[in-house]
Amino acid sequence: MLTEVQIRLVKSTVPLLESAGVAVTEYFYNRMFNVQPELLDIFNMSNQRSGRQQFALFSAVASYARHIDDLAALREVVERVANKHTSLFIQPEHYDIVGYHLIATLQELAPDAFTAEVVEAWTAAYALLAGILSGREQQLYTEKRSATGGWYGPRTFKVISKTMESELVCSLVFAPVDGQPVLDYLPGQYLGVKVKPVLAANIEIRQYSLSNQANGQTYRISVKRETLPQPGLVSNFLHDEVQVGDLLELLPPAGDFYLQAQSAPTVLISAGVGLTPMLAMLETLVAAGQNTPVWFLHACENRAQHSFTSRLHSLAQQQDNLQQHYWYQQASSADLQTGQVTAGLMDLSALQHQLPLQQGQFYLCGPAGFMQFVKTQLLQLGVAANSIHYEVFGPHQAL
Repeated sequence: MLTEVQIRLVKSTVPLLESAGVAVTEYFYNRMFNVQPELLDIFNMSNQRSGRQQFALFSAVASYARHIDDLAALREVVERVANKHTSLFIQPEHYDIVGYHLIATLQELAPDAFTAEVVEAWTAAYALLAGILSGREQQLYTEKRSATGGWYGPRTFKVISKTMESELVCSLVFAPVDGQPVLDYLPGQYLGVKVKPVLAANIEIRQYSLSNQANGQTYRISVKRETLPQPGLVSNFLHDEVQVGDLLELLPPAGDFYLQAQSAPTVLISAGVGLTPMLAMLETLVAAGQNTPVWFLHACENRAQHSFTSRLHSLAQQQDNLQQHYWYQQASSADLQTGQVTAGLMDLSALQHQLPLQQGQFYLCGPAGFMQFVKTQLLQLGVAANSIHYEVFGPHQAL
């Protein structure tokens, strides 16, 4: 445990960290990668180039410093980070490396403020956080290794099918080459996919939501071809280069975003490729046979980019209490005549008398701006904050 003096010293550095902003984390990453280039095979370099990773780490460091005397406030973040780390196969020694360079960064950028006493306090604080995260990760590794179909570390799978689900989204189905069962997962969780694209300087690991109900034999992900602000290195590789019969390494399913109370009215809200975990949730609800009231709300650019339309139609025929509503930025007159499609942005006020605002559980997935937009609407309509669950692509951020 930290002493009261150490807590006070760490919290005293919060204003300095906030004024420095992401300059701290940019310096940190440059320092660490220059000394430990092997870590380039773990970190998402696309997020490095965009600055998203630097912002996420800065936010995490500043938040930890602010809450150093109330770690319970970070419980949800710890769970989310620990799950993400298992999909990257992070090990305890990685924490030692990161801690060394983080403390050195603080000393080098602010030598006057980070005196020996402050450095000692930060070293103890970092060790405490690393122990919490690494301990939870080891628990997750053990659970997944010991469960039916489970494994530890990368496992080799074969691509057994590839299907275009819409103009931009392609599904890949993987089966293990060892022929053994695969670990079940909770609908909403993701896989870590380890690849080496032809144009990449390093190994790349990405997380993709599992897009169907668990079956114990195969996994399916559905990947959007990313084109803006620049072509996605891994998504384009999966679309264009990976073929049926190819072998890839996968990390076990992970994630703290998943379907929870299946007996409660459920509202699944997505945009773009955020539909993928929602489809897994919907399939699971339908298979449960409880006829739970479900709303499936989705926004996308147009019908050509609306994935899984046939599958959604099939599920609607099996679930009497399923209501579907879609919003297209570019809606044709034929789309509007279906009665399920509205032109423009998702506006939930039109459904406020139908949605289970007080009893329902609401799940959001899509770009952060979209989820912020929808969460604001839900809160204004009276939905409790703890009934809203969401998944953010890439480095975690609050809505």
